[in-house]
Amino acid sequence: MNKYKTGLIIVVVIALIAVAYFSFFPKGNNSDTVDNTTPISKSTGFNLSDSIDENGLWEGISALEYVKLCNYKGITIPASVHNISDEAVQEEINKILADYATQKEITDRPIADGDTVNIDYVGKIDGVEFEGGSTEGSGTEVTIGVTEYIDDFIEQLIGHTPGETFDIEVTFPEDYGVEELNGKDAVFTVTINYIVESELPELNDDFVKENLAESYGWNTVEEMKSGIRESLKENAIFNYIQQYLIDNTTILSLPESLVKYQENSTIKFYQDYADYYSMTIDEFLNTYVGVTGTEELLSQSEQNNTETATLYLIIQAIAEDAGIKVTDEDVTSYFSEYLKVDDFSQYEEFYGMPYLKLMVLNQKVMDYIKDNAVLE
Repeated sequence: MNKYKTGLIIVVVIALIAVAYFSFFPKGNNSDTVDNTTPISKSTGFNLSDSIDENGLWEGISALEYVKLCNYKGITIPASVHNISDEAVQEEINKILADYATQKEITDRPIADGDTVNIDYVGKIDGVEFEGGSTEGSGTEVTIGVTEYIDDFIEQLIGHTPGETFDIEVTFPEDYGVEELNGKDAVFTVTINYIVESELPELNDDFVKENLAESYGWNTVEEMKSGIRESLKENAIFNYIQQYLIDNTTILSLPESLVKYQENSTIKFYQDYADYYSMTIDEFLNTYVGVTGTEELLSQSEQNNTETATLYLIIQAIAEDAGIKVTDEDVTSYFSEYLKVDDFSQYEEFYGMPYLKLMVLNQKVMDYIKDNAVLE
């Protein structure tokens, strides 16, 4: 099984809602943007293994007492779900090729809609520079029509040519979130450094073997296409099964402890990021997520947390009904098969073995349902 299939860890990850990033003028240096690597922190006092027993089951919960299961054996998967189009495969290929793209710095034409541009800027209010309103000469990349700054800042770059320096006038929103900037008119002196153009590498067997064999197990273009198609198919089937279970299982009652667990997981996710950037969680949420604090965050994520808790309950109920259990050997096999990791001690140290067993139990249940499903 190739590395491309690590995306099948699908049941657990939905417990954490995606950060709704929106563009802004950073309050600090322009390099202080959020990356995609979840930092490690334990400052919340909550551990993901809390409320989970040594077998990967929810402590004190017999899930079958809370649900009336649907017929999960022999689920029919429509052809429209598992028939993967050539266009979908090509889209994934393009994403992979983009990781190997080379960039050119273009300086001899005007900026057009859709261009990615490297710029510098200095912002002033009433002629005075304000904190966080400058790139400090480090340059930043924005994409016309994609990146969103306040007002129509980005759109005003269209038609200008690299090498130009000019002023852009904007007005901060009344609820921008920084008292000294709320509703204020500002002038940004912008310098266009260059237009960024990406060139994808040629896709052939040599490229695949050289760059993708070790990571994905592919040596030819055909193996690449086949591997991607199969992974997309499995992901589509798993997603369909998840939704089928939610739509067709009757929930008699939902244990409050499961909902609370999801709320704690959500807060921990953002708290870890806040710790990583030496911010309070309220500062982080206000700056990067657009909510005032954890209360508003939980309000916005209530539906997601409830659905996740419901899915956890259903998965355990199926495990109880079908007699599916997880051993230490199952955990070892899981990491070896899906993540190509033999030593998972760092995962165990951070997440705890109960959480790892929960993750593996979820996967085993989903595999069981998939293996018994009927493809149209």
